[in-house]
Amino acid sequence: MAAAPRERSPFLGLLPLPERTAVAQALRTETVGGLVLLAAAVAALVWANSPWAGTYERIREFHFGIPALGLDLSVGHWTADGLLTLFFLIAGIELKRELVVGELRTPATAALPVIAAFSGMIVPAALYALTASAGGGSLHGWAVPMATDIAFALAVLAVLSTHLPAALRAFLLTLAVVDDLGGILVIAVFFTSDLNFAALGGAFAGLVLFYVLQRRRVRGWWWYAPLGIAIWALMYNAGVHATVAGVAMGLILRTTRDEGEDRSPGERTSHLLHPFSAGVAVPLFALFAAGVAVSTASLGEVFTRPEPLGVALGLVLGKTVGIFAGTYLAARFTRARLNPDLAWADVFALSALAGIGFTVALLIGELAFPDPSAAEPVKAAVLLGSLTAALLAALLLKRRNGVYRRLYEEENRDDDHDGIPDIYQRPPAQPQHTGP
Repeated sequence: MAAAPRERSPFLGLLPLPERTAVAQALRTETVGGLVLLAAAVAALVWANSPWAGTYERIREFHFGIPALGLDLSVGHWTADGLLTLFFLIAGIELKRELVVGELRTPATAALPVIAAFSGMIVPAALYALTASAGGGSLHGWAVPMATDIAFALAVLAVLSTHLPAALRAFLLTLAVVDDLGGILVIAVFFTSDLNFAALGGAFAGLVLFYVLQRRRVRGWWWYAPLGIAIWALMYNAGVHATVAGVAMGLILRTTRDEGEDRSPGERTSHLLHPFSAGVAVPLFALFAAGVAVSTASLGEVFTRPEPLGVALGLVLGKTVGIFAGTYLAARFTRARLNPDLAWADVFALSALAGIGFTVALLIGELAFPDPSAAEPVKAAVLLGSLTAALLAALLLKRRNGVYRRLYEEENRDDDHDGIPDIYQRPPAQPQHTGP
């Protein structure tokens, strides 16, 4: 007698309660930070196009620091190389959590979002390369349209007042986490200047000491804060982009709880630094990175020069097609089946939302095009592409908001007021027997 076929696991179905709680906590801070980020980007554009644009430039280019330690940087570089390290530290912690206890902990659950994320990075990069090559432009910006800005995407959802189910939000978060890893690998490998091996060795030794302290369960910020700053400074002087230090330390931090612990070191660090990263560090970076002079001529360059056109097409078309195609094909060739309460149109809308590539895209744009005259049109393309992706996603998501509202209310209903949604307390369905 032939064995009955195994039922395929649901894709975008109900999350386990611990995972749902962790995702909700992470996204709550990101949403608030995204709204601040949105305000900072608008402020930068208004300031850079006002009569006080000269003041904006002077502040951004003002240098301060410790020259003897190789740390005499402009305000713009301090926000990109310094404050943004906190953003990547949080990203490293979130990636570690996903790998240990989240969606990426097993190959079966990791396959689909990882394939979707990598497809969502490869297709925009290829589309940029095709566009730049066809127009005789530079290929240096191939990585600019690869990354998704989760905070900006969640800010758009907050402005739209959508009721996106937790599974869709978790899928978007996982995509962004893998995107961040891809972005930092690109920065580390392709945008590393001449290496100072002595400083690099010092940074590596610092990371080893950081790991040993974690393994020996040493607690106390007075150990880790000075060590982290030293690792960051050595990484910067080594010629490797300093944000790599943030990701490395985030991946080292322990994210599992020992017996008797309320929070793991990764959870404590994220709880302490995430609000500052999302509410201060990233918005300050945006304030001094998004200040692009907007004019008819500059906007026209987005469509007439191959590099910015490739960035805009990569964000709007490449991310949407790449993520959707990767998700659809991965689901078809695995045992995953889509949640029957959702449709592939929902995945397409989420793919369009992932085309918002603000923070990391601006950072890579500055690294790929050090000349300000070349960087400004690329920045304009990032802003225009992200805005277009946001508007496209808004149209697609609002069409389905009635469905989302119903699912959201069902998964959050708590009629007995015990703090646990009722959907998690229903008895499992009993198998039906149709014969002896």
